[in-house]
Amino acid sequence: MGERIQIITEVEIPPSLPHNMEDVVSTTVSGMTCMSCVGRVEEALNSLNGAYNIDVKLESGNVSFQGVSLEKAEQAIVSLGYSIGVPGELNNIKDDFNWRDRSVWKQSAHNTKWCLVGCSIGDFGTIAAFQFIPYLDALGWHDMSIMFLAMFNGIMTSIALETFILIKQMGGIREAFRVAIGMSLISMIAMESSMNATDLLIMGSPTLTWWVIPIMLLVGFLTPWPYNYWRLKKYGISCH
Repeated sequence: MGERIQIITEVEIPPSLPHNMEDVVSTTVSGMTCMSCVGRVEEALNSLNGAYNIDVKLESGNVSFQGVSLEKAEQAIVSLGYSIGVPGELNNIKDDFNWRDRSVWKQSAHNTKWCLVGCSIGDFGTIAAFQFIPYLDALGWHDMSIMFLAMFNGIMTSIALETFILIKQMGGIREAFRVAIGMSLISMIAMESSMNATDLLIMGSPTLTWWVIPIMLLVGFLTPWPYNYWRLKKYGISCH
């Protein structure tokens, strides 16, 4: 009898896909207007167990990640006060606006705070200059003229601050300025008007003292806050 030859063929069983081969999940977020917003979204996603490879784009609003479901990720993002979807699509969704969303109040307060920081730099700086520099005081400017100049400078410094923050993310000053100028002018005008009107009513003229500044800041914060809530809740757009 001839020899019986047995051929054994080894079949390799492919290993399970590595962790980094999971599908990339993405969504679109509305309401992010600065690098602080990007950081908040990244932090919320990083807090989810299993989430990794998180990438948040400010200009497009695109958010991509791996390791967690889309539903969990969107719940975490919405809890911050942001909206899911582009603004144009959000307008077609049934209007369920209300004033009871604590997460939106929190996010709109954060946005209002940064707007207040930018506005107060130019505003207070202008009033202080006319108050403490003899040359400017000698020009004899009318109180209303100083107030309007302070308001204008406050808006300009707010836009300048946001532009500076966005330069790296936007890849240049031109694009950063375009995004910064898109902030809500209504919110900034309301903030500036209320602060200067408060100063004028209490002090009788554009004057800064250690005790009137906190009052001006409080009024400047509270005045546009409901509007910023409405704008963020209804359209997914923040003032800053």
